[in-house]
Amino acid sequence: MPWNPTLAIGVSEIDKQHMTWFDKADQLFEAGKNRKSAEFVGEMLDFLDDYTKKHFGDEEAYMLSINYPGYPNQKQQHTAFLESLKKLKAEYAQSGGNILVILNANQLVIDWLTKHISTEDKKLGDYAKSVGK
Repeated sequence: MPWNPTLAIGVSEIDKQHMTWFDKADQLFEAGKNRKSAEFVGEMLDFLDDYTKKHFGDEEAYMLSINYPGYPNQKQQHTAFLESLKKLKAEYAQSGGNILVILNANQLVIDWLTKHISTEDKKLGDYAKSVGK
């Protein structure tokens, strides 16, 4: 599922990062569907892992800078997602690069991101607007 403008939360930097995340996730899953090399898929997983950590760090720093009251819940959800991504990478490596692992994870990851952005991150965007940030 590609980025959808309805997922925008109104915080420019966070929205740009969300768009990049969706683009790279889409590239990963297209690589799986098109049976690209296991090495390429592994590199994409590594990129997504690194990018997600950077994005969550930036998003959390922003939340703290505006005293966002939902920060603890967001932090907990981010930590849980990073654990899920870590498990996905481990399953991929353990399977010897089985593309099916990636294909099966596609819906899970995109659903989680879509739900998280459309609910939790939208709350952050609403709060940011309410405090003029």
